[in-house]
This record gives sequence, structure tokens and C-alpha cells, in this order.
Amino acid sequence: MKKITKKTYIDWYKDMLFWRKFEDKLAALYIQQKVRGFLHLYNGQEAVLAGALHAMEKNDKMITAYRNHVQPIGLGVDPKRIMAELLGKETGTSHGMGGSMHIFSPEHNFYGGHGIVGGQIPLGAGLAFADKYFERDGVTITYFGDGAARQGSLHETFNMAINWKLPVVFVCENNGYAMGTSVERTANHEDIWKIGLGYEMPCGPVDGMNPVKVAEAMHEAIERARRGDGPTFLEMKTYRYRGHSMSDAQKYRTKKEVEEYRKIDPITQVLDIIKEKKYATEAEIKAWDKDVKDKVEECQKFAEESPFPDKQLLYDVVYEQEDYPFLKHR
Repeated sequence: MKKITKKTYIDWYKDMLFWRKFEDKLAALYIQQKVRGFLHLYNGQEAVLAGALHAMEKNDKMITAYRNHVQPIGLGVDPKRIMAELLGKETGTSHGMGGSMHIFSPEHNFYGGHGIVGGQIPLGAGLAFADKYFERDGVTITYFGDGAARQGSLHETFNMAINWKLPVVFVCENNGYAMGTSVERTANHEDIWKIGLGYEMPCGPVDGMNPVKVAEAMHEAIERARRGDGPTFLEMKTYRYRGHSMSDAQKYRTKKEVEEYRKIDPITQVLDIIKEKKYATEAEIKAWDKDVKDKVEECQKFAEESPFPDKQLLYDVVYEQEDYPFLKHR
């Protein structure tokens, strides 16, 4: 595995803080009715992405559900374009046509962004099948939530993936609740990773609040897939600090529960190590925090000042694809 160095911790802190503040800004814009529709935020789950990115290589792909704003940023998509997409602007990743739940950037190996619960699970296996068929050196990371883990499509996909030894890593981001339904109410056991046992698929739980633990588990799974030994199923035990979406009143949990998880916040964990090992001074940390704030403000300014797409595009994306290459990847 790539070494976890001083630079790694500093990059993790800057990236995760930016993702957190980016989502916070979107929440504020949603309240101002500048982001329409649903809005699902990633606050609290940042270590799952940070650790995975450390283990991935440039040819590896990622696909996820509708909590999908920060993953493409981690893969290199300009965050200004992500924010513009959420505001429905022409400069967005899909010219404002996809919105919050459908971010795509195939050129950065990010394949969505899917609104159908569990719909991305077989698609992730399909991407992996293509890599195997064309003998490409890529692995697909397929994310889904604890609610999607109960979908029938998961079982069909697991069966094919293990039978054909597809280069895919299935990752359940178990944040404890499928919308407002706790994991303990959806099955006879709370250990979602055990689903893999029925397919003799390598599987196990991972501390999804710690990027180091995530990176270690993801490295092992990715390398297993890359050498042709097939898929792995990892259950990332994580937590979201905000509701399922912005319209969620969160009556199914207590404020005390949320505060308990804030004690193991992934950003705080990384910052504590930076301070403990004296990787940075207080002045440097404050400068990073300011840079993050300024960068988020730049994203907002770009998005708000960008034009809305021409109404004609509504017809063109249905009837004509020639002038819109981004549609050809869908």
C-alpha cells in the first residue's frame, strides 16, 4: 500500500474539510431555494472517500448513489462545476440537467450519481465486466447505502460478480439509517458484511470514520480485484451528521446520538494526528482553513454568476445528442 505520510494527513485534512464546507454551503443555498429538489449531504462520511482515494489508481472507476457531490471532486472534477450543476446552471457538469442526484464525469472515471435505490450496484459490476472483457487494468468501486443492501439486485449482482471474478469492490456505507429506518429493523442481523458469506465472497467490517482503516481495507480489496481474484464486499461503518436529505426532520434519532459520533469525527481525528506529530503549526492550520473557506466562496460565486441553460436544451437533450458529447457517456 502507498505509505501514509505527513503529506497524506495534510491532504486528508484539507480535502475532507473542503468537502464538509462545500456541503455546508449547499445546505445554505438550499434554504435560500437556490438548490432545488432533493439534497443529500455527505457530512460525517468523508473518511470513506478519503481512504478509498488513497488506495485507488488512475484507471480505477467509482459509482455511487445520490449522496454524490464530493466524490467527483475527490477524483479531480472542478468543484465550481459541481456547484453550478446543483444550481441548475449551464456551466455545470451536465449543463444543469442532472442536478444534485445525478453528477457524472466519465472523463474523471466517475459514473454517477444514481437516484434509484441500489440501481448503481449492477451498473458497477457492468463497468467491471467491461474492464475484464477488454483486458483493461481497472477496478470499479461500487458504493451503496445500508438501505440499498436489502435490494434484490444486490444478490443478483453478487452472484454474477463472484462467479465471473469481476474486478469490483462493493462498499456499503452503513450510516445506520435507510432514510429514517434503522439497520436493526431491516434484517435479522445488523452485520451487513455477512451478506458476502453466502457467496463465498471476501468480506468484512471496516471503521468508516478512520481514513487509515479505510485505506488499508480498500487497498487489499482493490489489489485482490486487480490481480484477477474477484470482488470484495466491505461494510464501512460510518455516520451522517445531517438528515437523510434536507427535508428530513430526523425524529428517528436523538441529538445525543449525533453528538456521540461527533467525538470520532474523521476530520478531527486527522487534525489531532497533525497536531500530535507536529506536522503543522497553528498558523498553518488557520491558513488552510481560510483557503478552504475562500475556495468554497469561489465555487458559490462561479455558480451564482453562471447563466441558466437555454430552454432549447430541454428539447435538444431528448431528441439530439450530436451537439452535447456529455450525453454519449450515459
